[in-house]
Amino acid sequence: MLKRTITRLRVGGALLTAVLALRVVESAPPLMPRAIPDAVGMSTERLQIATAILRQYVADRKIAGAVAAVARRGKLIYLEPVGLQSFESRAPMTDRSLFRIYSMTKSVTAVAVMMLVEEGKLHLTDPASKFLPEFKNVMVQEAGAGAPRKPSREITINDLLLHTSGLSHRTSDLYRRLQVRSRSIALPQFVVNITKAPLLEDPGTRFRYSEGTTVLGRIVEVVSKQSFEAFVTTRILQPLGMSDTAFWADAAAKPRLTTVYQRAQDGTMAPFEIEEVPFTEKPALLEGAVGLISTAEDFVRFSQMLLNKGELGGVRLLKPETVASMTVNSLSAPILKEKGGNVGWGLANVDVVVGEGSRGYLSAIGEYGWDGSAGTFFAVDPSKQLVVTLMTQNLPANPDQLRQKWKAAVLQSIVD
Repeated sequence: MLKRTITRLRVGGALLTAVLALRVVESAPPLMPRAIPDAVGMSTERLQIATAILRQYVADRKIAGAVAAVARRGKLIYLEPVGLQSFESRAPMTDRSLFRIYSMTKSVTAVAVMMLVEEGKLHLTDPASKFLPEFKNVMVQEAGAGAPRKPSREITINDLLLHTSGLSHRTSDLYRRLQVRSRSIALPQFVVNITKAPLLEDPGTRFRYSEGTTVLGRIVEVVSKQSFEAFVTTRILQPLGMSDTAFWADAAAKPRLTTVYQRAQDGTMAPFEIEEVPFTEKPALLEGAVGLISTAEDFVRFSQMLLNKGELGGVRLLKPETVASMTVNSLSAPILKEKGGNVGWGLANVDVVVGEGSRGYLSAIGEYGWDGSAGTFFAVDPSKQLVVTLMTQNLPANPDQLRQKWKAAVLQSIVD
């Protein structure tokens, strides 16, 4: 009797395990569909030219390696690793090689913020001080000189998304001198630090690329009552199946993290550790501006969600009208004119082409995208239903116009 009971338990347990496994499979985000290039109006043969460009850059030691991806009409049609993750280890680039994407993180943060806007927990017109009282005391010092004074109005959520807050960049002399940013401090201390530094102009008067998106990460925490990492992971990364995207590379992921190389004028390349707290350790500061590591395929998924107006594989993060408002220029005419005229800025934390001309790898009117300071970029062209991303790890980030040359080759492969 006892033996029969144990057998039944084992069978029942196996059935329960199978049912649970089935549920996990059913609830897992669907894979992005794949197709051959010819099935979506692109030439397989011409795409080989894009790959040849990457291989030539590796052969010329302008980059150690790269992973590039292209999706068209909702299907992934090109995912190409070339070269090495590391000259020292000789580990090859793979589909799952990890890259520090730096400022491409900003677009993920923008989605987090707009999710809370949709839920009515935030409004674009809300002052930052509503959630972070430290911003009540911020002062303006025009261009970092003269007597400090009160700003003409408060910084809003909209200002933080559009980089019209008067805040400065993490690499500015002012922020470095005042030690505003360090990966060894937590978000609350970062907010204290940044509000002690003066604004460089009144909010809403100029586009100045800034640390506003890291401030937004702290606002996400306050509003959602979750850590920024938890919100991004559970509300964005996991639903989209971005399983390789995170704020640091743990022990299991560390072998896939690519090395950043700095190229000297004589052409020699040497490893360069950008951060005091490297991306192989969990930092205290989980940054909305520059914090994530990712893969080319993961970020294509994110980009495709934007192109699909907030949805991917049956998973909807945002309403179509919300994403439509995020991927057009939202700068006022005077601020746009001062910024450069033909390239605006969207709430999704992306450059948006609004006139003739280009920003290098963005060339079509209505195209949007952004890049990372260590050699990554993505671009979304709604008119061609095209998503591209190219990931390397280099300083300078775009050696010998690699982004433009590779992207041009991709465009030349479109035949329909």
